[in-house]
Amino acid sequence: METVTYEVGGMSCQGCVANLTSALEAVEGVSSVEVEVGSAVIHHEGVISEILDGAITGAGFTVGMPEFNWGDGAVWKQSAHNTKWCLVGCSIGDFGTIAAFQFIFINSGWSAMMIMALAMFNGIMTSIALETFILTGQMPFKEAFRVAVGMSLISMLGMEAAMNIVDLILTGGAMLTWWVIPIMLIAGFITPWPYNYWRLKKYGISCH
Repeated sequence: METVTYEVGGMSCQGCVANLTSALEAVEGVSSVEVEVGSAVIHHEGVISEILDGAITGAGFTVGMPEFNWGDGAVWKQSAHNTKWCLVGCSIGDFGTIAAFQFIFINSGWSAMMIMALAMFNGIMTSIALETFILTGQMPFKEAFRVAVGMSLISMLGMEAAMNIVDLILTGGAMLTWWVIPIMLIAGFITPWPYNYWRLKKYGISCH
């Protein structure tokens, strides 16, 4: 069971309390609510914040920022899903760049740090490209690209830095081996995940 507290605007009487209580209790997954003028405490099982926001605004009220906490399982699940897609996009460009210098441009003269810097840049670019592709099924290309570019740069940089630092420490350079790749992916996922949870929980903004 999870609990979230909202500041609710536009409430002025007990009639508002009754209306909001009915709207929230009608949401699937909500077990109970405690509504007062200006606030709502919601006890639920796995209901994402967007649905709760929609129930409040649909009842004619405005949503303040929910009280932040680290215990919202639904947000952890959603932020994990977002982080996963970000990792897929970043890994394509990152691993592809390292593999190119490892197997094709063997005598390029580039240092490990130079290769990793390029790998990080390409990883961010492929992540944006993947997100644009995913969103084109929901909106025009220009809008999809704008949304993709607006993703969390901090999340992607943290992810890329974690993967490449792990690679450097464990292999001594920009190198892919069968055993280092899963470790890089785990580090790349775990590092930005708490930040993505915080961003989604506090501001309702996902990284991907």
